[in-house]
Amino acid sequence: MEDFSLYFGLGWHHIISWDALDHILFILALTVIYRIADWKKLLVLVTAFTIGHFITLFLSVTDILRVSSGLVEFLIPVTIMITAVFDLFQKKFSTLTLRVNYLLALCFGLIHGLGYANAIRFMLMKGERLGPNLFAFNIGLEIGQIVVVLTALFIGEAVLRSKIISRRVWVIIISTLVLVVALNMVIDRLPNM
Repeated sequence: MEDFSLYFGLGWHHIISWDALDHILFILALTVIYRIADWKKLLVLVTAFTIGHFITLFLSVTDILRVSSGLVEFLIPVTIMITAVFDLFQKKFSTLTLRVNYLLALCFGLIHGLGYANAIRFMLMKGERLGPNLFAFNIGLEIGQIVVVLTALFIGEAVLRSKIISRRVWVIIISTLVLVVALNMVIDRLPNM
């Protein structure tokens, strides 16, 4: 049970901390186009992201896949920028838009999983219980992710119900803010050539 608590806490803190700003920004970019009424679609989105990051997390931690941490840390804000730009061009929030968002979540989840792996790889020693520890890490990560998603969803819903701004303007404001911060991260993390 101590191992579960340790790895659960690592997963939780990996998403709910100032150091996790890139992951929080990605979640904001993914979820800003949703409303509370879209909760089932949002559940599919979170599941797609989870599947993507779990695959590469497992492959990386087991040394089946190795990617330079510098490259991964550069690619993570690139995925945020692409998602934010995608949001900026949405005029109608159609079923097709939401399906493309699922694909973004799955594919970019693969890259984010490599970032998670870099965070815990060195803690997992050979012979240690890899399966249960990865499971605990993912549970902590997912609960943290759900907290971020719900917080963003409820804030967005409150703003939109106030009728101060339209849904389109809300998406533009949040996506632009996310894009600017992610661009700064990309510049800061440019790989050495």
